Amino acid sequence: MILTGNEILRQVEQGKIVITPFNKENITTNSYDISIGNEIAFYEDKILDPKKDNPISKVPILDEGFVLTPDKIYLVGTYEKIGSDFFVPICKGRSSTARLGIFVHITADIIDLGSHAHWTLQLRAVESVKIYPFMKLAQATFWKPIGNIDLYNGKYQGSEGLVGSKFFLDFQ
Repeated sequence: MILTGNEILRQVEQGKIVITPFNKENITTNSYDISIGNEIAFYEDKILDPKKDNPISKVPILDEGFVLTPDKIYLVGTYEKIGSDFFVPICKGRSSTARLGIFVHITADIIDLGSHAHWTLQLRAVESVKIYPFMKLAQATFWKPIGNIDLYNGKYQGSEGLVGSKFFLDFQ
C-alpha cells in the first residue's frame, strides 16, 4: 500500500519517516518532492569498470545552473536526508522533470528499509538541459512492507552528500 500525502505527514510527525530538513509544502497527493543539493559529479574515466573504484569529479552547481549533456551519467545528492525503518521509500523523477527529458535515479528506485542517508541520484539527459541548486527534481513515495523487516546495513548506509558507485566492493 502506498501512503497518501496526509499519511506521509502523520508518519513524519510520529518519527516513522525521517526527512531532514522537512518542508510540509513538499508533500503532494501521495509523495514528497525531493530537492537536489548544490553539487554534481561525473565519472572521470570514459570506460567504467565495476571491479574498481571509478574516480568521480565533483563540481558545484552554481546559481546560474549546470547544463546536463546527453553523453554522461551525472550524480547528485539529495538536499534532504531520508529514511524509514517502517516504510519502503521509492524514488522517482517528477513528471515535470521527465517532460524536460531528464531520467532521474535511472533504475535504482527502491530504497532499502533502514537506510537513512542523503540519496545519490543518477541523472541522464535526453537533450542538453539546465538544472539549478536545490531544485525539486525527484519525489519519494512510501510503501508499507508485508512480512518480517530486516533493516539495511549495506555499503551506502549513512551516506552524506553524493557517493559514486561502490560496486567494486561486491568483488572483494
